[in-house]
Amino acid sequence: MTAGVLWATVLVASVLSLGLKLAGHLVPEHWLATDRVQRTSTLVTVALLVSLVVVQTFADGQALVVDARVPALAVAALALALRAPFIVVVLLAAATAAGLRALGWG
Repeated sequence: MTAGVLWATVLVASVLSLGLKLAGHLVPEHWLATDRVQRTSTLVTVALLVSLVVVQTFADGQALVVDARVPALAVAALALALRAPFIVVVLLAAATAAGLRALGWG
């Protein structure tokens, strides 16, 4: 991909994103107040966050990898299931990844 094509893609995506955001302001408020729309928007948010976590955990460039991030994610999920405070979840996951990397795994 040449630099010109890359910049054109970025500019087109930016304009489309701005247009979509502006169109969101034109939608009548009563359309967004329904239970179905609110449930859907909540599910879309969760799906996007999960997809970001999965990509950041299992991808390295264009390859799938299993390294110290996978057990760190499992520890974070367990801590969340046990209702640990968010800072504790982050610290436990970071300590798990750091410990495994120090041992030479990942």
